[in-house]
Amino acid sequence: MHNTLSQQLTASQRKAVFHTEGPLLVLAGPGSGKTRVITYRIAALIESGVRPYNICAITFTNKAAEEMRNRAMTLGASAGAYISTFHSLCVRILRQYADQAGIHPNFSIYDSSDQARCIKQAVKNCELDTTNFSPARMLDAISTLKNKLIDAESFKTGADDFFSVKLAEIYLSYQHILSELNGLDFDDLLMKTAFLLQDCPDVCRQLGDRFGYLLIDEYQDTNHAQYSIAKALASNHNNICATGDPDQSIYRWRGADIRNIMAFESDWPDAMIVKLEENFRSTANILAVADHLIAFNRNRKLKKLIPTKPEGESIRVTGFEDENEEAHAVAQHIKELTGKGVSLNDIAIFYRVNAQSRALEEAFVRSKLPYQIVRGVEFYRRKEIRDLLAYLKILVNPDDEIALLRIINTPARGIGKVTTERIRAYAARHRISFFEALKKSNNIDSLPKAAKAKLAVFINMLGQFAKDVAGKVAPLAERVFTESGLAESLRAGGPDGLNAIENLNELINSAAEYDKQAEQPSLLDYLQQISLFSDTDAYDAASDRVALMTLHAAKGLEFEHVFIVGVEDGLLPHERSNSGEDDEQLEEERRLFFVGITRAKTGLYISHARYRTVRGQFLRTIASEFLFELGTDFTEQGRDDDFDVDDHDDYDSSSQTVPRFKKGQLVRHEKFGLGRIKEFLDMGENSVITIKFNSGQTKSLVLKYANLSEVDI
Repeated sequence: MHNTLSQQLTASQRKAVFHTEGPLLVLAGPGSGKTRVITYRIAALIESGVRPYNICAITFTNKAAEEMRNRAMTLGASAGAYISTFHSLCVRILRQYADQAGIHPNFSIYDSSDQARCIKQAVKNCELDTTNFSPARMLDAISTLKNKLIDAESFKTGADDFFSVKLAEIYLSYQHILSELNGLDFDDLLMKTAFLLQDCPDVCRQLGDRFGYLLIDEYQDTNHAQYSIAKALASNHNNICATGDPDQSIYRWRGADIRNIMAFESDWPDAMIVKLEENFRSTANILAVADHLIAFNRNRKLKKLIPTKPEGESIRVTGFEDENEEAHAVAQHIKELTGKGVSLNDIAIFYRVNAQSRALEEAFVRSKLPYQIVRGVEFYRRKEIRDLLAYLKILVNPDDEIALLRIINTPARGIGKVTTERIRAYAARHRISFFEALKKSNNIDSLPKAAKAKLAVFINMLGQFAKDVAGKVAPLAERVFTESGLAESLRAGGPDGLNAIENLNELINSAAEYDKQAEQPSLLDYLQQISLFSDTDAYDAASDRVALMTLHAAKGLEFEHVFIVGVEDGLLPHERSNSGEDDEQLEEERRLFFVGITRAKTGLYISHARYRTVRGQFLRTIASEFLFELGTDFTEQGRDDDFDVDDHDDYDSSSQTVPRFKKGQLVRHEKFGLGRIKEFLDMGENSVITIKFNSGQTKSLVLKYANLSEVDI
């Protein structure tokens, strides 16, 4: 089998696959066969005598984990090997070692909506004004602390200013609320696992022995907590294989730390480093512009994108009058592509922020082009979906008060707010959970007889449902949907109710699919899978529809033809990256553009609008500096009537002369104002100038398009 595996790999891939013992860093450029290397490595380890039981491969999305499992299965290598996401691994560990972690094994996993309710209550408990201490901002701050493995008590100890002291109070209250509800948020899954491995050497050793060979995919996207977990699990055997690409690190905003992959060699001094540079996805000219763009970043590990495909069609960069004209041109060009035999599911449109999809959707509706918005978590945020899931959550975690309060009068059964408040007061007095108080409602004197009767019926219904928890999920979900009264209530709700019923039928279908695939179906496991669902997991590659998604959601996907729209200053790079001295944010925005470009196989179409509606205002825009870092003069290349709808061109510089500037010189820009030159890269006509403006922004501009004027001191 060794020869069979070897014949299907390049020289660099073979090097990574057959390095079985000791630390290994695989620097994998886009389209370089990274998933193939990981799955073949699993097969090679098993062939060398490693038990599948001792192999753990971790990636970042359910879709990536599923693809990895399927590919490994074709090699006969998946049975027994544990392949999952970081969060799924942590859930498994915490349920197994719940006592040592100080939690209950049937904990609920709280999504963003549940977290929002908890944090609002925490701010209220601390008697603070939500204007100065907005729940969203507090939750973001707490998430950052958890990703850095700073718990509430530790943060309180170090709090030395008014804001930090108050944040510590909110953090403590928030954690107390989660504990009372037997719930963990996404960050808790990582933080509590990291602390468990840190504080319980026996558990760390057991798990290290269990997972004697650790493979971490997308290592550049790990945060500090994930980094700590990986390091702890590999600490006894050093058999860690990290695969990733610093040039594709795009999740800093959610805690990802590029330093983890940059410091791999210092963490593991005897590590072997393998670079996968051959690209099997994109044409040579697409790779050329991607390579030229990313070279402007300094915080990276040098590697080349080596094409295995020849030059393809021209890359087109086009300026439009506004976002509506841009959307119309995109729709028309897609129609041209389909007329040439291109399938709609081979086409994707990427944008920086979700709000940009509106104009595109309107253009697609007018053009009668089928499309899908890849934002799958929206499905699980619908009211009817959350209602049915709340019933199911209560069956595995009766302490989940948020779920219980959601369903106690859904559908309406005459149990109002006054009744629930009296039950809560009783629970607080007797220091028991809301569910326990509910079961003792007959003893609550303040409740009228009629309310007690309704509560008894409700509790009895939940008890009947609970008898089927150990079986398959779909039949239970169907039963709850019908017997809870949800189905009857929605049928009476007219067209909206019928749409809601269709959505719930889809949820039950997903449960049935889960039942088919799971070796031992479990409601707890099913709810866990749903709670860890991500946007990318929702992409349906089989549907004949154009995919619309953010650049962040595009990570891990590939398409024959890619449109990247709205490449303007303030969008890409995003306005947040243009403030202050934070070059890291600007570099991450450049990496985001790089990721978008390298999703394209044969066709790449980039556009910007000269005017765009922002928060209701029709504003003039400036083409992104990134366009001028692509390394090609698009004044000549990419002029195509299929994609250009007017004769105006922002890139027309035929009448311009390029002045020479020097470092330290004071200049003025028509939009950004006064600034001082930090760096001047002399490239003749394509010279690039980096300026720190008095506003705090630092910008890199192509000189011939910058329209700078010198300022005499």
